[in-house]
This record gives sequence, structure tokens and C-alpha cells, in this order.
Amino acid sequence: MMDPDYELFATIVEEGGLASAGRRLNISPAMVSKRLMRLEARLGARLIHRTTRRLSLSPAGERLHADLRHILAAIAQAERRVSGASPDINEPLRITAPTSFGRMHIVPYLAGFLDRHPGIALHIDLSDDFTDLFAARVDLAIRIATDPGPGLAARRIATNRRILCAAPNYLDRFGTPETIADLAGHRLLAADGQFPWRLTGPTGQESIDGKSHVRTNSSEVVRELARSGAGIALRSLWDVSDALALGALHQILPAYEGSRDVGLFAVYPSQPNPPRAVTAFIDYLTEVFVPEPPWERAAIAPDAPAF
Repeated sequence: MMDPDYELFATIVEEGGLASAGRRLNISPAMVSKRLMRLEARLGARLIHRTTRRLSLSPAGERLHADLRHILAAIAQAERRVSGASPDINEPLRITAPTSFGRMHIVPYLAGFLDRHPGIALHIDLSDDFTDLFAARVDLAIRIATDPGPGLAARRIATNRRILCAAPNYLDRFGTPETIADLAGHRLLAADGQFPWRLTGPTGQESIDGKSHVRTNSSEVVRELARSGAGIALRSLWDVSDALALGALHQILPAYEGSRDVGLFAVYPSQPNPPRAVTAFIDYLTEVFVPEPPWERAAIAPDAPAF
């Protein structure tokens, strides 16, 4: 049997935090922290850097997690061989995801998933509507939320970092805000229902209310307006990482970000033995997004100017 502290460490990485790992394992955050420190002391290495804002793996933690991922996969395969279960998955899988996130960060990885599991009959819907998984008979949903919803099992697959950003031509024309209060004198961009912005900064929580310079019901329109120089937007890093890397957008007021309570979750109807296709897809996404999702790695160009 694998040391339970190794499984705990793997769960912390998968869930993106101590509290969420504790909820999944039905233990308190204090106990999660104590066992993590016990593992680090035993190994003589810091595995996770912990701050009030985020967790990040140390180089030793990255190596250990990579090894554990292969070990856990091998254990699962061995158990299937012993129990006589077929290693192949031959069942349907219906997934729903938000339109932009699904198009940008789910669809590009589907070919690799289907190469690994060719027997899965995949159906994917992209929609920004809130889908009732039970009524729609959906097996798995990707949700960007603080609370995935009642009656559902959930795994946090990434943190949804949101930053303030604007195009260089907007900043050249109207100046760069130096304090959070300066936003009141700028053109702000948000889709309907997205104000007030709830930010976390050096002194705690900040709430920024306002009126969008252009009214729209589309977050994608907000992103393109920001890129064109129409104003300042609060955008998810997964949505604007390419623009940041290319210099088409610059992060401003970097000490302030959207609340970290919002996360990216894979959710499915709670049941003792979820379909293997569901668990296989979540495991696959975890490989892609954990410990650091692609948009975090590519977000800011090395020579990007500081604002």
C-alpha cells in the first residue's frame, strides 16, 4: 500500500489547495497541513511553497508529483488486471464546458484523450448557460465558479486567476492607473452582470463598481474590446495569456487580482462508482493543468514592460 501521506500530497496538488484537499479526503485543513509538514520533514525537502495567495510546487515537489502520478496510474492498472476488469473503456461520455474556455483549453486536448481511449464515444457541448447535469443527462461539466453546485462531486482542476489589463495604445492615450482609486477615472469594460469587480489586494478586499464603456452580454467581446484599446478589463488569465505574451495586453495594478475563491472545476453527479470515462477524462485534464496550467506558463512575455 502506498504511504497515505504521498496520496495526500498528490491530492493537494490536484485540488490546488489544502482546504479543498481536506474536503476531498474528509479531514481538516489543519490535519492536511500537519501531514504535509510531516512528509516534508521526513523527506528533508520543501515540496510546496505556501503563501496567503497561492500554492506552488518547489522543484522537489514537481519531481515527486511526476513520479507519484506514474505510480498511481500503475497501481490502478494493476488493480484492474487482478480484478479482471478490461483496461479499455467503451462507453459514451457527454461533456459540457463554457464556450470560450472549452474552445481554447478543452477542445485542443481532445485528440490526445481519444488516442488514449479510442473506445469512448465523446459528445461535447459548449455553452455559457448553466446546465442541469441531471436533466440534460450530462456526464461531466467544466465550471468556473466558487461553488460547483449541490448534489455534485467536483475536482478543482485549476485556479481561475483574474487580472486587470489594458492594451498599450489605451495606456499611451489615457495613462496607466497607479492606484486602485485611479480606476474611477478610466474607461472600464465588463459584460452585463460582471460588476462589481471583487479584488484582493495588499490591504484585503476591494470592490470596484462601475459602468462598462460598451455594453455587451459577451465576455469574448469584452476581451476583444480590451485588445483594441477601448478600456481596462478584468480578465481570466486563461482568456488573455496569449495576448499578454504577445504584448497586445499589459497587466496593470499587479498587486490586485480577482478573488481566488473562483476556480475551475470538473463536476459530475455524485455517485459511489462514477463511470470510468468520467474519471479518465478528469485524470487526463489533471495531467494537462496540474501543477501549473498552460496559460500560467505562457502568460507574460519575458521582455514585457511592467505597469
